[in-house]
Amino acid sequence: MTKGGMESVEVFTSEGKGRGLKARKEFLPGDVIFAEPAYAAVVFDSLTHVICHTCFKRQERLHRCGQCKFAYYCDRTCQKNAWLNHKNECSAIKRHGKAPTENIRLAARIMWKIEREGSGLAEGCLVSIDDLQNHVESFDNEEKKELRVDVENFLEFWPPQSQQFGVQFISHIFGVISCNGFTLSDQRGLQAVGVGIFPNLCQANHDCWPNCTVIFNNGKIELRALNKISPGDELTVSYVDFLNVSEERRRQLKKQYYFDCACEHCKKQTKDDLMLAVKEGESKPSAETVKEVIQFSKDTLEKINKARMEGLYHEVVKLCRECLEKQEPVLGDTNIYLLRILSIASEVLSYLQMFEEAADYAKRMVDGYLKIYHPNNAQLGMALMRAGVTHWHAGLIEAGHGLICKAYAILLITHGPSHPITKDLEVMRVQTEMELRMFQQNEFMYYKMREAALKNQKIQVMPEPSNETSPSLFHKKE
Repeated sequence: MTKGGMESVEVFTSEGKGRGLKARKEFLPGDVIFAEPAYAAVVFDSLTHVICHTCFKRQERLHRCGQCKFAYYCDRTCQKNAWLNHKNECSAIKRHGKAPTENIRLAARIMWKIEREGSGLAEGCLVSIDDLQNHVESFDNEEKKELRVDVENFLEFWPPQSQQFGVQFISHIFGVISCNGFTLSDQRGLQAVGVGIFPNLCQANHDCWPNCTVIFNNGKIELRALNKISPGDELTVSYVDFLNVSEERRRQLKKQYYFDCACEHCKKQTKDDLMLAVKEGESKPSAETVKEVIQFSKDTLEKINKARMEGLYHEVVKLCRECLEKQEPVLGDTNIYLLRILSIASEVLSYLQMFEEAADYAKRMVDGYLKIYHPNNAQLGMALMRAGVTHWHAGLIEAGHGLICKAYAILLITHGPSHPITKDLEVMRVQTEMELRMFQQNEFMYYKMREAALKNQKIQVMPEPSNETSPSLFHKKE
């Protein structure tokens, strides 16, 4: 089954998984398999005043809707483009007295669209909203309680003059949002800013080692090929970060998406040995020592999270150094607990302008990531970019340029050349290439010019560290 704009894929029944998507033609790494606008989407509650409600871009100055005083837009163009979806919402917010939560706003936008267009197949969609999985029958008691509260709050918000829907259908929509909501990121792809429903993307099944990735770019999601895909191959994406052992990934998938992962990497526990690696040789630690260090690492990560929430970054650095001192004689270079501490330490030290130490930790982190992640993984590309920028700031131009080039090669595939983060990276690549040539011609003069440049311009402060990792694929209400 295919539909307008989706000629390259078709829905099929995937053994043991239900519906899935498969390719109808060959794709090469970096090819866009399809681009899909949101059926409906909203900005997160905490960001409604700093993110445009139409294009989801972060802007310093936004125009506020004069009627409801809730929605914000880049300019009149974005406001005009939003009116079809915002019109009912605007009057409902004024009647209700305040805006409801993001889940209720998203459910309302979905149902106003159904009111306008019906619940059948929308233009360009392979499946209807009615046919999307809701997994309500798999909800535990706490989730069922939250669902009842959402339905009650929705009914309070929903205008009496709009088409009335039954409780069962409203529950279905909330179930669809819960297990099919896709995280929308800002224009640079660095922060999760909203949630949307994309019916075609919802048909792509999970694999821990997928052949596709998903990126939000210029108001649409793009499904992009990570490696060569032949006609008839199933198209898969990863719902969770690969940087967890198979047992933990399966636990996450069961809890969040209600299925047991049976991918090859989970069945064979591929790379689990790397992620749990310990030091080898004559000084190989005992199982008891490894257990103690892992527990110490878990406890330290909790303390780090608390310190980061309070903005105590020097305390974070102190905790990281203490943890690394315990980890280094015991854990292998690819152990995930070591890599997590290295990642936090490099990010926070960069923010504190301690670039040389940050660069050392960042290099060790990406060396571990390169042995674990898929070679075209977006998280790997972003980590290489951060490490490259850190080395560049530290004056390590050769290593910095090399890491930035590796990152650029990956992001060309995962994000594409038109994505803002790829464009930023291309500027960095050109700049570091120019500086590297200068360094190779006259190392002494390079450092003198660099020193002079740093004196004459305020050093760029790295973004403040946050507890939030790179935006995950699907949004799950906490």
